[in-house]
Amino acid sequence: MIALTVGLAVFVGISLGLLGGGGSILTVPLLAYVGGMDAKQAIATSLLVVGVTSLVGAISHARAGRVQWRTGLIFGGAGMVGAYAGGVLARFIPGTVLLIGFAVMMIATAVAMLRGRRAVGTSREGHRLPVPKIVAEGLVVGLVTGLVGAGGGFLVVPALALLGGLPMPIAVGTSLIVIAMKSFAGLGGYLSSVQINWTVALAVTAAAVVGSLIGARLTAKVDPDSLRKAFGWFVLAMSSVILAQEIHVAVGIAAAALTAVAAVLTVVCTRSAHCPLRRPGGGSARGAVTA
Repeated sequence: MIALTVGLAVFVGISLGLLGGGGSILTVPLLAYVGGMDAKQAIATSLLVVGVTSLVGAISHARAGRVQWRTGLIFGGAGMVGAYAGGVLARFIPGTVLLIGFAVMMIATAVAMLRGRRAVGTSREGHRLPVPKIVAEGLVVGLVTGLVGAGGGFLVVPALALLGGLPMPIAVGTSLIVIAMKSFAGLGGYLSSVQINWTVALAVTAAAVVGSLIGARLTAKVDPDSLRKAFGWFVLAMSSVILAQEIHVAVGIAAAALTAVAAVLTVVCTRSAHCPLRRPGGGSARGAVTA
């Protein structure tokens, strides 16, 4: 099962490389249900995977000048405080509750992927950085990251674009720095009470990094918008599996049924000129969803 876990981690990394993030949302269920780790060990290990892969992804963005260091370090510093606190606080929360919280994060991430992201944020000369708002947002997102092990990129990117006034490409690049910082801080919080298998953790991390590099090379050959939406539906389906495992089979079946109904309605809407689910002014905006 360990070999299978490492092998599947490559595909998680490929999705990370193709989407510019988002694939890390699969790391916790992979480690928990395939790797056989308990919930807290899986979350702690996922923080290592998310942190390293985000850092590797950030390098190419930094080289291309798509990282706003001042905003990223302020947000990331606040996120590290929140993430460390979340990692420490997790020792008092049952593993089942953490996995249910993670399933909720999966649903929120999937919805963000399916909706897309509007190209908000423009580079403005002399824009005044709302430091208190960025610090507050960083603390909250960091706390969530530390608790459930998800990077929270779908929250970080719009926060950087709206609060920090960053153009979307720079918000995406900067978010990878933020995610890496708070993932490592969250891992530090978990290590105060959780022991992880470093051999397995490093093997999974290495496989995910290799996959992310492969995925990055495939981006020119795959339609990112279609891939993002397909991945969003897959994440929704995976969340129903976790709900079935951690709450009750009936809850998982209900979540899966709702996902199926939503998918059918979406397909119908793509073939209809008058659809109440369609956004005013056209379909979903294209956009990357990070970690």
